[in-house]
Amino acid sequence: MTEIDFDGFYHAHFRAMTVQLTAYTGDLAQAQDLVQEAFCRAYARWSKIIGYDDPVAWVRRVAWNLAASRWRRLRTARAYLRHQREEHVAGPNPDRVALTAALARLPENQRRAVVLHHLADMSVAEIARQEGVAEGTVKSWLHRGRAALATLLTEHTEESRRD
Repeated sequence: MTEIDFDGFYHAHFRAMTVQLTAYTGDLAQAQDLVQEAFCRAYARWSKIIGYDDPVAWVRRVAWNLAASRWRRLRTARAYLRHQREEHVAGPNPDRVALTAALARLPENQRRAVVLHHLADMSVAEIARQEGVAEGTVKSWLHRGRAALATLLTEHTEESRRD
């Protein structure tokens, strides 16, 4: 058979297989990806597969195997992530929560300057280049941002003491 025959085969069976895999996986996009991958593999071996009694069965089996493999990989990844979180990721402490809340209240340019300077260890000159502003502007943003943070964090501390 020729490439045109593969095109006909593809067009005749893609939709039906996608419906089957959607029912199996519960996700149309995932089913389309799986069926597409199975057809790509069939195309690479088309001269051999066309000689099978039921080429559709071969493509279907490949698609179902791909779905099972994907589920195994996802299950393994989820288990790994759950395990990592349980052992290594502590919840945020109250100071971190207060700092995050205070940063969120700053104007965007001040917040960006403070984060880039203090957390990303970027110099004033680097921030100015990245933001496309003068160094004096960055210094102003940093000064205003720090002053606002000091006020916001002091207010938070005083509120915490009252509680």
